[in-house]
Amino acid sequence: MAEIVHDFFPLMRVYKDGRIERLTGEGFVPPESDPETGLQIKDVQIDPQINLSARLYLPKNVDPVQKIPLFVYFHGGGFVIESASSPSYHKHLSMVAAEAKVVIVSVNYRLAPEYPLPIAYEDSWVALKWVTSHAEGDGHEPWLKDHADFNRVYLGGDSAGGNIAHHIAIQIGLEKLEGVKLVGIFLACPFFWGETLIDGEGGNLGAKDYVEKLWLFVNPNSSGLDDPLINPEKDPKLCSLGCEKVLVYVAGNDPLRFRGFYYKEALENSGWPGTVEVMEVKDEAHVFHLFAPQAENAMAILKKLISFLNQSKT
Repeated sequence: MAEIVHDFFPLMRVYKDGRIERLTGEGFVPPESDPETGLQIKDVQIDPQINLSARLYLPKNVDPVQKIPLFVYFHGGGFVIESASSPSYHKHLSMVAAEAKVVIVSVNYRLAPEYPLPIAYEDSWVALKWVTSHAEGDGHEPWLKDHADFNRVYLGGDSAGGNIAHHIAIQIGLEKLEGVKLVGIFLACPFFWGETLIDGEGGNLGAKDYVEKLWLFVNPNSSGLDDPLINPEKDPKLCSLGCEKVLVYVAGNDPLRFRGFYYKEALENSGWPGTVEVMEVKDEAHVFHLFAPQAENAMAILKKLISFLNQSKT
């Protein structure tokens, strides 16, 4: 029997012979338009040399004159599984695009361990630069050129994707993209942790051990759990977050939930001038909304997200 050297059940296993077994997140849904909602969906290549792509969603009956908000999304999966074409992300983002009437770009960044961090961050930044190149008319993607309002840009992501969305927003704050206004970011059960346990975490040391091992596996050059990439409170650039509003959702049965509240505190204490709200959903597990998208609690999150994405409509 093959010897396992890294066991990150239920995500993946790595064997002594080098074989990588992804236990979930391998499903693929083709980018077919939805006749029920009229939603148009397609996949686009951003940089074929590094196999960087994205899935785009465009709601039906978009006014060619009145542009609509743009939502750039980064999927979760611990940096090791899932893709923009996974069934759960396809379903979730189809619902968001159709209900919120926004253009969505779902980024398909490369995964660890084949491509360890910081590659996922680098890919996501390249993808964002490609998206925002359309703000000044330089890009060639008509859905973005014709329909996206670059004064109403939002980022979002769940778990590891929430971590990515946060760091891309920091980068936007530092680099100030021309012709682009990032209004807000939506973080679902974001993947943050830290070396020192905070209130609530003491009862689940197994979670810290799992997170630490996974983090050092996907980012082997990291200093550990106080690396600013996983512990925003340790980031001297936190106050540079380049948006006005942050919406975080945490799940009541998720070991990461305490970090969602702690993130709010850290942001408020950093000197960042925006507003942050944490929405807690009781009795639910980590990113449950992806696995039961039409359940009552998931629909409440969807409704909140739709309101968040449409807050700045004129």
